[in-house]
Amino acid sequence: MVIFLIACSVVCAVVPMLVFLATIWWMDRYDREPLWLLGLVFLWGAVGSVTLALVGSTILILPVEVLAPGMADATGAVLIAPLIEEPAKAAILLFVIWNRHFDNMTDGFVYGAACGLGFGMTENFLYFASVASGGSVAEWMFTVVLRTLYSAVMHASASAVVGATLGLARFRGCLALIAAVPVGLGLAMGIHALWNGLLTLDSEMGLGGAGFGVNLLLFPLEFLFVFGIYHLCLLEESITIRKQLQEESAAGLIPEAHTKILSSYCQRNRRGWVPKGVDHHRYVYAATTLAFRKKQLAAQGEHEFYKADVERLRQEVARLLAGKKPSSS
Repeated sequence: MVIFLIACSVVCAVVPMLVFLATIWWMDRYDREPLWLLGLVFLWGAVGSVTLALVGSTILILPVEVLAPGMADATGAVLIAPLIEEPAKAAILLFVIWNRHFDNMTDGFVYGAACGLGFGMTENFLYFASVASGGSVAEWMFTVVLRTLYSAVMHASASAVVGATLGLARFRGCLALIAAVPVGLGLAMGIHALWNGLLTLDSEMGLGGAGFGVNLLLFPLEFLFVFGIYHLCLLEESITIRKQLQEESAAGLIPEAHTKILSSYCQRNRRGWVPKGVDHHRYVYAATTLAFRKKQLAAQGEHEFYKADVERLRQEVARLLAGKKPSSS
């Protein structure tokens, strides 16, 4: 039975996190991130950040175990875990935000959620396997449900907030980006500490499950708030696309009717609105990227990369609308 439960632990740890990740990626409707980069961020969360967190937590908990051994468990859960795990997960984001595929808050949210889900996957397996070694099926099933729907989602939500904060600041100058790091991490640590704190308070003070019950009710509200942020990010993308492409329409690059269609997820995926002979997918992608690059150029000033990319994309859109084969770049 133990071997069977451990085997099931692998499946229950991996599959739900991949489903959650695929759902978040699919909902990034205007400019989905490349799977290879999303996969690397997820793997960092699953391997790199877990390793970093284990080392950091072990080092910080040592003096607590020596000076106040009775407080080690509570301190580790409420203070040390958020303090170490959130920066460990978010470390990969400090590299991803400089990638050319990183455009805005939505991208930050998606990559943040990816590293959080990766972390949650590995942590879940460790917990599932630990409970499975006791052989209690009921306890194992309870742990799987609780950690899949709550703990792992908490990790994803906390890291997504960090990513969204970095995405908001990415093209607003160095000072904004420097300020975004402690703000994002502070919010993430708060989410994490609140979850762990209520569970710890319940067990340490013998509240008879009251803290646990509050957590079960409170966290869905937190999740809905974070999920609402994601939809605001998507709305901001739609507004950006419409505003930036209206300027291109006024300059005669694209038809005026296309600006509304391209900024609507439902309409842009319909067939029949693109002129005959135009590559639908390439046109939508080039026009969308053009809108994002224009906004980034305005924020960055005369940045050579964004300036050159705006011109390249304008030329590609013009070629596509003319029914010509687009450039291979």
